[in-house]
Amino acid sequence: MSFHFPGDQAITQIWNATRTRDGRSVTVTHPTDYNTSIAPRSSVNFGFSGTSQTGTNGAPATFTLNGTACTSA
Repeated sequence: MSFHFPGDQAITQIWNATRTRDGRSVTVTHPTDYNTSIAPRSSVNFGFSGTSQTGTNGAPATFTLNGTACTSA
């Protein structure tokens, strides 16, 4: 999964995943030893804690999953 922080946010802690960051772009992937095989119609969860500077904490405008843009229903 990838997304782009719109402001000055930063991930300070993450669980059930690993992350890479390039500027404001963040990519989250599974750790090599966790959820290595996900059955069809099943799900996995991850979470993170973060920080931001006052006035810069907007929601990411776009998300992608395996390179495909996600949309809301």
